[in-house]
Amino acid sequence: MTKRIWDISPPVHEGSPVFPGDTPYQQRWAASIGPGCPVNVSEITLSPHVGAHADAPLHYAPDGTTIGDIDLTPFLGPCRVIHAIACGPLIEWAHIAHAIKDLPSRVLVRTYQRAPVEWDGALAAYAPATIERLAALGVTLIGIDTASIDPADSKTLDSHQVIRRMNLRVLENLVLDDVPEGDYELIALPLKLVSADASPVRAVLRSL
Repeated sequence: MTKRIWDISPPVHEGSPVFPGDTPYQQRWAASIGPGCPVNVSEITLSPHVGAHADAPLHYAPDGTTIGDIDLTPFLGPCRVIHAIACGPLIEWAHIAHAIKDLPSRVLVRTYQRAPVEWDGALAAYAPATIERLAALGVTLIGIDTASIDPADSKTLDSHQVIRRMNLRVLENLVLDDVPEGDYELIALPLKLVSADASPVRAVLRSL
């Protein structure tokens, strides 16, 4: 039986929303097919936080590991999608407690009914205590369908500091609109960018 695949990556284009002040996606053609040129070659400029992406510890710790040097194991394997739609500003334990029995080591939380196509300054984020409890259950990767696991206006990044302290990995900006709550195989490998603080991923879920 063919396994079903859910593409949980948003489209990346010049209108893709980015965190205010971050570098948007831009593309130009460095070469075009024509007389004397057999190929099209584009040049792109973007923040590594555009679209679905994985943060490296370097993003939230001055001495943190780069995305090219992190272990890929957390980004590949069994995961659970949990719905906490319209949960408010923070994902509290009560919003996900219904789905934690026999939890796999990867957890993705859906907060949007439909993912926005513009920047959402009121995005939902993880409560730090929720991440701590997930880590205590053996979770090694958390994901979310918003642009950050911390509130957009946070200056202390408390949830990022929890994943730093507990050595968790994170995926942000996923699209979980059409994914039923349940267990899947996650495949979301970051690029081997040896000095970068994050990397885009093509995140997919596959039925078990």
